[in-house]
Amino acid sequence: MRRVVRKAKRKPPPVDEAALRRARRLAARAVAVEADDRAQILALVDDIQTLRNRLLAECVRLDEEMKRASVRITALRAYAYGAMAIRGRRH
Repeated sequence: MRRVVRKAKRKPPPVDEAALRRARRLAARAVAVEADDRAQILALVDDIQTLRNRLLAECVRLDEEMKRASVRITALRAYAYGAMAIRGRRH
């Protein structure tokens, strides 16, 4: 029998306090930037989009993790229900 080896999926780095600090810094930069400084505005928009994409990836990862946890809980409940049913028949 041949074993199939799956490649580990690359997970994005977890979003933590650093992402929140970065969002605060970007907000402060947005307040300080001059309205006619096109280069600074474009750089700021790019940084905000990068942070947004990182946060969206983290949301997807958390959603998948919640779904897996839900499936595990359902399986454990079914196992426990079956175990209780078997014990009930023995007495």
